[in-house]
Amino acid sequence: MASKDARSAKHADALALAENLRVVVGRFVRRIKAEAKTPTTAQSETLSLLDREGPLSVAELADRRGVRHQSMRLVAGQLEADGLISKTPNPADGRSQLLAITDAGRFELSRFRQARASQIARLIEERLSDEEKRTLEAAVRMIERLC
Repeated sequence: MASKDARSAKHADALALAENLRVVVGRFVRRIKAEAKTPTTAQSETLSLLDREGPLSVAELADRRGVRHQSMRLVAGQLEADGLISKTPNPADGRSQLLAITDAGRFELSRFRQARASQIARLIEERLSDEEKRTLEAAVRMIERLC
């Protein structure tokens, strides 16, 4: 019985830690994006996906991002209007088009990433001691193990 109680307590502790991590990381990401003045998550995730995986249809993008087709179409429309993605005919399906990141899109994606990294670096330099920086480095390695 004591063993079951110990497992239950460990699980409760892990759940509490998981929820705290989720909340803090979410707040951190939102703050960094806002302070770095980078685009919405939908836009940056779509550009990142196209950069990593190459041309995809709106349906494939929606599926990979876990959003509705209609929502993905709106995001793609704005990215196309901004010149960050382009459309080409889909050779596998004449009824659809493939979306691809443009050179301008790659440039902007790189600029967004650099702006966010610079913002994070500034906060690390301003707010953390050398010992805290080492602790953060260890925490990053631990989080990587969870991925």
